[in-house]
Amino acid sequence: MLTLQSRDVALGCQATSWQDALDQAAAALHEGGLVEPGYRDALHAREAQGSTFLGSAIAIPHGTPAHREQIQRTGVRLLQFPAGVEWHDGNRVHLLVAIAASSDEHLDVLRQLTHVLDDEDVAERVATAESAEAMIALLSKPKVKARLDADTLCLRFPARDRFELALAAAARLRQADCVDSAFVAAITTQEPVELGHGLWLVSAAAGVRQPALSLATPERAFTGPRGAVNGVFCVAAQGEAHFELLTRLATLLDDERVETLADAGADDILARLSGESSHAETARVTLLNAHGLHARPAKLLVQAAREQSVAILVRLQEGAAETVSAASLTKVIGLGARRGQTLIFTAEGEGATPALAAMVAAVESGLGESVRPFDEGSGVARGQTLARQSRVTESAPPLDDDSALTATAASPGLAIAPVFVMRAPSFDYPERARDLPSARQGDAARQRERLIEARDEARVQLNTLIGRAKGGDVAEILSMHAEMLDDPELHEAAFEGMREGWSAEAAWWNAIDTAARAQEVLADRLLAERAADLRDVGRRVLGVLCGAKMPTPPAGPYILVTDDIGPSDVARLDTEQVRGLLTARGGATSHSAILARALGIPAVVGAGERVLALANDDQIILDGDLGRIIVRPSRERRDRAELRLKELEQLRREAYGLRFEEGRTGDGQRIEVAANLGNTAHAADAVENGAEGVGLLRTEFLFMAHPDVPDLQTQVAEYSRAFEALDGRPLVARTLDVGGDKPLPYWPVPAEDNPFLGLRGIRLALTRPEVLETQLRALLIAAGARPLRIMFPMVKDIDEYRQARAIVDRLQAEIGAGDVQVGVMIEIPSAALLAPSLAAEVDFFSIGTNDLTQYTLAIDRGHAELSSQADGLHPAVLRLIQMTVEAAHAHGRWVGICGELGSDPAAIPVLVGLGVDELSVSVRQVPMVKAHLRGITQETAKRHATTALSQPTSQAVRDALEAL
Repeated sequence: MLTLQSRDVALGCQATSWQDALDQAAAALHEGGLVEPGYRDALHAREAQGSTFLGSAIAIPHGTPAHREQIQRTGVRLLQFPAGVEWHDGNRVHLLVAIAASSDEHLDVLRQLTHVLDDEDVAERVATAESAEAMIALLSKPKVKARLDADTLCLRFPARDRFELALAAAARLRQADCVDSAFVAAITTQEPVELGHGLWLVSAAAGVRQPALSLATPERAFTGPRGAVNGVFCVAAQGEAHFELLTRLATLLDDERVETLADAGADDILARLSGESSHAETARVTLLNAHGLHARPAKLLVQAAREQSVAILVRLQEGAAETVSAASLTKVIGLGARRGQTLIFTAEGEGATPALAAMVAAVESGLGESVRPFDEGSGVARGQTLARQSRVTESAPPLDDDSALTATAASPGLAIAPVFVMRAPSFDYPERARDLPSARQGDAARQRERLIEARDEARVQLNTLIGRAKGGDVAEILSMHAEMLDDPELHEAAFEGMREGWSAEAAWWNAIDTAARAQEVLADRLLAERAADLRDVGRRVLGVLCGAKMPTPPAGPYILVTDDIGPSDVARLDTEQVRGLLTARGGATSHSAILARALGIPAVVGAGERVLALANDDQIILDGDLGRIIVRPSRERRDRAELRLKELEQLRREAYGLRFEEGRTGDGQRIEVAANLGNTAHAADAVENGAEGVGLLRTEFLFMAHPDVPDLQTQVAEYSRAFEALDGRPLVARTLDVGGDKPLPYWPVPAEDNPFLGLRGIRLALTRPEVLETQLRALLIAAGARPLRIMFPMVKDIDEYRQARAIVDRLQAEIGAGDVQVGVMIEIPSAALLAPSLAAEVDFFSIGTNDLTQYTLAIDRGHAELSSQADGLHPAVLRLIQMTVEAAHAHGRWVGICGELGSDPAAIPVLVGLGVDELSVSVRQVPMVKAHLRGITQETAKRHATTALSQPTSQAVRDALEAL
C-alpha cells in the first residue's frame, strides 16, 4: 500500500492558472522518477474528460489509461497552493494530489482522503499547513471507524443461556481482531442488560483495538430465568466512535420484525442494522469496474442518484452494515467498493422502483468505464458430460449411527456440526461445437476465442481470491494456479481438439484430464505439484464456459464434506461458518490440508468414498488431532465432545493470551517459535500472533507476481516490509525456489520427466547467478543491521552451498551488512546424511519436513492413493532429523523445523526430544505451539523421541505416542 512521506509534499506553490498547476504537478512526478516527461499531456487529457476536483479544496489529477506506459513506478506527489488556484469547473483548489499509477495501488491513498472531506475546516487547514509532516498528518489520520459486518456476527450458536451467548459474541470480536483477551475477560464478569424483545446487551472498553458491534443468536430462541433470549449484542466501546453502533441498535429495536431476529440470516440482520426500512424497496447490482468505485465512476454514480425523484441510499453487501447517501461523493468513495462486490440500493415512496432501476443500469453500464462481466456463459448447455465428477461407490456400506471412522489427521482441532456434502457441479456440454447452443457455435477460431475469454475471466477470479486470501500459503498456491492458466502445452492440446471440431468445453477438459491422469499415474509435475491443483484450475475455466455455479453452502455452521478440495475452494471458505473439513481423498501434506492448517480449520482427509454418502445436516464429530470422525453421535458422546471442545477453546484463549511469551518447555528449555510466510504482507500478522521471528519466508511469491524478474528496487521494497514489521526479530529468507514443478513464465525450464528430481531450487538459481545475486543483494540491503538468515533450498551437498555462499560473502563485504547467517534447507536425504560436512561450514540448518518426507519415503505427497502414507513421523524421517541435529550441535549450529510437522501436536515433543532449537509454523498455529511446549518437559520429550525412533512404521509411532 502507498504511504505518504515528507519528500512527497511541496509546500508554498504558486500558479497563474489551473493549467500551470497541472504542469507543476507533472514536473513533480517526473522529478521524483515516477513518470516520463510526456506524462504532462496525460494529466491535461484526463482533465479534459472531466474535473478531478474531489471536494474541500482538493483535486486529484492523474493520467488516462492510454498513457500508462509513461509511468515508471507508482507514486503520488502533493502540491500545496496557499493562495488557491481557480479550477476549470469553478471550484477553488488549495491542494493537488498528483497520481502516477499503473494499477490500482493509488486507491488506498484516495480512500484515506475521503475521511477528511467530511471536515468543514479541511480546506483552510490544507491551505495553511506549515510543514510536510503536518500535511501528511492531516490527510493520513483517518477517523476511527466502528466495525459491523458478517465477520462480527455469531449466528445460531449452540448456547443454553445468555452468558454463553455474550461470551460467544465477545469471542467473535476477538477473532475479528477488534479486541484482545482483556476484553473477553471483562465480558465474562458482566450481567447482560435486557433491551426488550428477548435481546440483551453487554459492553466493555478494556482491550478494544477497534470499536465494533457483535451479535450472537442461539440455535433456537429460548426462555431463561430472566425471560426470552433471542440474541445478545456485544459492544466494544472506544471513546465516542461506538456511538454510531448504539444508534443503529436503537433503530433495530424499533423495527417491527425485531422478535424474529433469532431466525434471521446475516444479510437480513445487516440490512436491519443498516437502518433499511421494512417498507423500502431494494435493488442489488455487482460492481464490474476494474478499480472499483474510485473518484470518476463514483462521481457518475452520485450524479445518477441526484437525478432521481426520491432519495437513494447505498451500502455494500460484503462490507460493514453502513448505509450512506448515494448523492454524497465522499460517502460513496468512502465505501471502498471493489470489483466483484455487490452494491445494495434502497429507496422509498412513489418513484422508488424506476429510481432503483436507473441506479442499477448506471452501474451495469460501467459508470463511464469499459467493464467486463464475470460470467460470459449463457447457461448450462445440454449434452454429454466429459468432466470427471465425484462418484459415491454404490456398494459402500452405509455409516452407522455413533460409529467411528479413522482416516488421516490433516489439521488439528475439534469440530461438532452438521455436514454439508459439496459435490462438484455438473458440467454438461456437447462434445462437438456444432451441437452447442447457437450463441456458442462457430468454427475452431470461435471456440478458441471462447476459451481465451474464459481463461481471462478465470484469471480475474483468481486475482480476486488472491487479494482477499487469508494467509500466505493461500495466496502463494493461488498465484501458482494463475500461472497454470498460461501453460502453452495445455492450450495447444485444447486448440488441437477444436481444430477437430470439438467444443471449447470438451477440448479444454480433455486437455486437463489427460495431463492430470499423467500426473496421477507417472508423477509428472510439469504443470503443478499435483493433479488436484490442475483439475481445480480446469474446473474454474470450465465453469466459466458452461455458466455453472458451485452449490451454495448453508448459512449456519457446518462441516464441509467433499471428494477432494482444491486450494481455490479452500480460499473461498467462510472460516466463520466452516467448522471442519472432511474429504474422501487426499493426504496430510496435500495443498488442501496445508491451507486448512493455515486457516485454522480442523481437517480429516482420505476418509474414503463412504463419507460422500452422508446426508446434509447429518451431525458428526470431527477430530483433526486423531484423524477420526464420529457419525451421528449419541447424546452422551456428543456431550463429552462438547466439553472437550470448550476445553480446547479455553486452551486456545489462554494460548493466545500468552502468545507473546518466549517459547519454552515446562522446565525452561528454550525453543524459538517462528512463522512460515508466503508473503511479506503477513509479517505484521505473524508478530501479532506471537511469532518470535520468521523461520521461512518463501521469496518466490515476489517472482511469481511479476511478468519479468523483479529488479533490485522492487525486491528491496518488498523485503523491507517484513523487516520493518518484525522490529528486530530474525528473518529466515529462503532464496528463490522454483523449477519445473513451480515454473516462471519468464524463466522457461526444459521439460523433465520428474521435475521434483530435476532443475529446481539452488540448482536452477545457480544457472543464472545474476538473478540470485540481485536477490541476495536486495536481502542484505533491506536487512541493514537487522538479523537476516539466508537459506538455500534443494542443497544436496557442500559444493552447491559453497557456490552460493561465495556470492553472499562477496556482497556482504561490499555492502557491509551486519547480523547475517547463511544456512541450508535440509530436504534431500543426502543433505541429512552429509550433515557433518555441511555443519562445518553453514551457520544453521532448517529442516523442510514436507519434502524430506516425500523424498525419503519415495511417496509424492500429492499422490491420490499414497499421500496419506507420507507421514513425517515415519521413523526413517525421524532418524534423518536426529542425524542432522546431532551434526549441527557438534559444531555449535542451531536447527529449525519449517515443515508442517512442526505444528503437529503429536510430533512437537518428539522434535524437542530430538534436540531441535526452533519450530517455524503457520501464523495461526504459533500460540498453540507455544502452549504445547509449555505442557512438556525435556524428560518427557526425550521419552517420546526414544519411543518414536524404536517403532517400525509411522502408524506404530502415532499409536505408541498416543499410549504414553
